Amino acid sequence: MEDKLITEDKLYHEAALILKLPFIDLESRIIRKDILYIVPESIATTHYVVAFEQDKKETKLATTNPDDLQIFEFISRRTGLKSSIHLTTPRIFAEVLKQYRTSLKAEFSALTKAEEQKEEPEKLKKLAEDLPVISVVDSLLEHAIFERASDIHIEPAEKELAVRYRIDGILRNVMTLPALVQAGIVARIKILSNLKLDEHRLPQDGRFKITAQNAKFSVRVSIIPIMDGEKIVMRLLNEGAEAYTLEQLGFEPSQLEILKRNIAKPHGILLVTGPTGSGKTTTLYSVLSVLNSPKVNISTIEDPVEYRMAGINQSQVNPRIGFTFAVGLRSLLRQDPNIIMVGEIRDVETADIAVHSALTGHLVLSTLHTNDAATSLPRLIDMGIPSFLIAFTTNLIIAQRLTRKLCPLCAEKYRLTKVDLEELHKKIDIEAVTKKCAN
Repeated sequence: MEDKLITEDKLYHEAALILKLPFIDLESRIIRKDILYIVPESIATTHYVVAFEQDKKETKLATTNPDDLQIFEFISRRTGLKSSIHLTTPRIFAEVLKQYRTSLKAEFSALTKAEEQKEEPEKLKKLAEDLPVISVVDSLLEHAIFERASDIHIEPAEKELAVRYRIDGILRNVMTLPALVQAGIVARIKILSNLKLDEHRLPQDGRFKITAQNAKFSVRVSIIPIMDGEKIVMRLLNEGAEAYTLEQLGFEPSQLEILKRNIAKPHGILLVTGPTGSGKTTTLYSVLSVLNSPKVNISTIEDPVEYRMAGINQSQVNPRIGFTFAVGLRSLLRQDPNIIMVGEIRDVETADIAVHSALTGHLVLSTLHTNDAATSLPRLIDMGIPSFLIAFTTNLIIAQRLTRKLCPLCAEKYRLTKVDLEELHKKIDIEAVTKKCAN
């Protein structure tokens, strides 16, 4: 190709014949958005594969690397359909990748034009019901779900509106919009969340539900006024997600043994601590899945209900109508429970009821916002719980963090160099850790 003896198109056409694969030219083809996002942009760019068509039996994939069997198997597992491989050229593939960026931009530009055409300011409710605004907010949510984002940040600045997604624990820039679209997007999200449209000076919290990718998602919305408008953060929670087993959470064997021994106790308190987003509630759900049995009555009070679990009575707090953690916990005690899960101990009243519940023969599971296990004790004392009650009722306190895992499709790329290993040896006893993991 460098000597211009053969063109790229000719080379890949011949390769397709030799490999007995169909060749596909997608240069002038617009791929449906829902099909394009079957393969997230991050995977498409690193593994050179995109989805361009799908039916009830198979997903058609275009690639420049037909030897990457692991990624094709991954996509098959994700879709539940057979993957049909088509060869394409790097030039055509690069053009297709642009559709990831243009699909959202096209809708945003439509919204921008619609806003510019307005000669007079309209009511916020009317603005939120405009089709371009609805389309943009739907696209933001849909794109976030396809990218497996946990949070969406919409941040106004003086001249623009920044959109960021938190993916794998890290915030990533997705889009920058003109500042004039801010009012419509904020109004639309407020309507979805049943918040006050005309309140711009006070923080507001709400929630709504959406369905995408054949799954239901609960969206928690937080809006706070800042210098240039109102910042919105939306947390996405898949209601259909299944709880992990305790073994999948990554506890060391000795720690796992301690945990199993303590959740087998008939009464007492088990607390999980750590910063926001560290997976505290996920750990509690895993414990509940172990304890879940027809022989016991398990009730929860949560904000929100993150996983739906059969056989467990789950309640969601609603502060607007006075249904708080404390009120809900007090009511649960009249429901003849064996095991109670409180989403979070936030105040003195909830802490007091939780401790007295543990004293009267209930197993209480909850989370607490502290940096480590040890500081949970002074935190409970600050809430007014006598130290002798804390000592008598507390079975176990867990402190946890999330660590990032290597993608199974990319793991082969990450290898420690000799220098890395030497540095690691200075900080930890690798042989002892290896031996412990093997056992």
